[in-house]
Amino acid sequence: MREIRDNNKVIKQFLAYLVTEKGLSENTRESYAFDLTRLMQYLEDEGVALQDVTVDNLREFIGSLHDLGISATTQNRFLSSLRTFFKYLKLEGFIETNPSSLLESVKMGDHLPQVLTVEEIDSLIEAIQPEDPNGARNRAMIETMYGCGLRVSELVNLEISRVYSQDQYVVVTGKGDKQRLVPISESALNAIREYMPERNAGPIKPGEENILFLNRLGSRLTRQMVFTIIRRLAEAAGIRKVISPHTLRHSFATHLLEGGANLRAIQQMLGHEYISTTEIYLHLDRSVLRDEILSHHPRNK
Repeated sequence: MREIRDNNKVIKQFLAYLVTEKGLSENTRESYAFDLTRLMQYLEDEGVALQDVTVDNLREFIGSLHDLGISATTQNRFLSSLRTFFKYLKLEGFIETNPSSLLESVKMGDHLPQVLTVEEIDSLIEAIQPEDPNGARNRAMIETMYGCGLRVSELVNLEISRVYSQDQYVVVTGKGDKQRLVPISESALNAIREYMPERNAGPIKPGEENILFLNRLGSRLTRQMVFTIIRRLAEAAGIRKVISPHTLRHSFATHLLEGGANLRAIQQMLGHEYISTTEIYLHLDRSVLRDEILSHHPRNK
């Protein structure tokens, strides 16, 4: 069996094979390159050598895409790339058995998660009218949801004291009351700063003093209210997709993945792996997680 000494070199040889031997287009070649780069990144994070990959490793990789809200269509595209690549590795004698031969296609289902394009996110925000008395709040709300990949429950319970503007972090309380650190973009922070005078000028009910997003009566927003706001803005923006607050979370994950962000970092951001808020972990996240996310998020470019 031939030894793989350089993964990148093998991938380049594979991509050349696609064009010269299979006659595939440049666009298709670029699609394969993107998918395999994400796979190599995942294997490196897991400490698995390319020649040692098992079908379970590949299933876990595809499962990680599912956890990020990546559509079944895109997952199946990844599967197609994996099957072709590992078939090539076996053909060239780099592996003895093809682990991708046992992979099952992802069922399409009737309701795939919708994902907005970056342009549609922009149009959603631009649909907020200047004369809208809740305009500043709604802009800050969408910037925060999309910029941080928050669940709607995490958004409505977000506390002012948990927004660390100087360090560009928020502390989010997720499922099971577990807390995690989430980097927040300057774009979202600016929107929050513009919203605060409006928020502080209105009534605030007892017990809600620390809640960031409030309705006109001074209470925290309900989940249904957030649904309604986003759907009305989508209609005003001419977006025909059926969307919800969770669409912004799916879009966040998809855009980061497409921008080249690390899968492990995205999962951590979404709260699939909870993190401690100790000082040691804070330092680790500042140096790795924040840079990883803020450098790949479309609203920071």
